[in-house]
Amino acid sequence: MRLNKLVIFGLLLAVGTFAFVGCRKKKDTVAEITVRNSAGSGVPGARVVLYPVGSQQGSVINVDIYDTAYTNQEGVARFTFNEEYQLGQAGVVVLNIRATSGSDVGQGIIKIEEEVETKETVYL
Repeated sequence: MRLNKLVIFGLLLAVGTFAFVGCRKKKDTVAEITVRNSAGSGVPGARVVLYPVGSQQGSVINVDIYDTAYTNQEGVARFTFNEEYQLGQAGVVVLNIRATSGSDVGQGIIKIEEEVETKETVYL
């Protein structure tokens, strides 16, 4: 009888531990692009576009991300990719960055990793 109670207690403990550890909350997947001018100051109101990097054959890889944001007063634009990345999904996506302010244009590349805040700076 005592052995049965210990086995049942052990099973309940194992199930409880698995449920607690297995149900973690997904962290945000964020890209933060800072746009700076030639003097190194942040550029407010700059248009920042993220779009897929083409493959070596000239065709676009299978990524449906094309997003636009404008920089804040400090020259920072934030993009959230929580919908694109699901919990448990592995991998990264590499995107082109195009920043414009008036006639000034800057370009760059950013590698987005799941559940990480990735930062990149583009100069106009």
